[in-house]
Amino acid sequence: MRQFQSDFLDFVVDHEILKFGEFTLKSNRVSPYFFNAGLFNTGEKIAFLAKSYADAIASSGLDFDVLFGPAYKGIPLATATSMALATNQGINKPFCFNRKEAKDHGEGGTIVGAALTGKTLVIDDVITAGTAIREAAEILADNGAVLCGIAVAMDRQEKGTGSKSAIQEIEENYQVPVISIINLENIIDYLAQASDPHFQTHIDAIKSYRSEYGVN
Repeated sequence: MRQFQSDFLDFVVDHEILKFGEFTLKSNRVSPYFFNAGLFNTGEKIAFLAKSYADAIASSGLDFDVLFGPAYKGIPLATATSMALATNQGINKPFCFNRKEAKDHGEGGTIVGAALTGKTLVIDDVITAGTAIREAAEILADNGAVLCGIAVAMDRQEKGTGSKSAIQEIEENYQVPVISIINLENIIDYLAQASDPHFQTHIDAIKSYRSEYGVN
């Protein structure tokens, strides 16, 4: 596990963004952990999240021309990540995002910020069904941009309706990498190394959940 991943796990556990217990998901599966990206809701938290995205993107070595944040959640993520890349990684890239409805005055159109062109990295919080990414890919195609990768905060490494996860399906369908700050394996490793016996008690439940719903 890389240092930025360990630091990220420390942060999300300390701020109860990542919790352990029993949580019923939208899929009706009962998960032994829950990652609530909506709790990155203060200046400190969003700054840390953006730095973590920047660390993960820089570590991936991915070559891209522009960051794109799909409305609405992706807007602050792309903005803050662009700042963190410039400040912490020396990577100065333009960013843009879309409006849900076209503006019929001023500059008009649906894209705000830099031109949506060239190799584009999409920033999102999590991928569940992959619907938001498919919509983003259509926006890119309509503007002549090329999807070259996707960055998310967490990969649950969990089956969807079939034998693959939504992330695996996206990687296969679009032939692009999905960069995640952390994934389920990182959580298991983190708990295994934790000195707090309270965390140790959750490992078996998570491993059992992975055995039933995890992907290879």
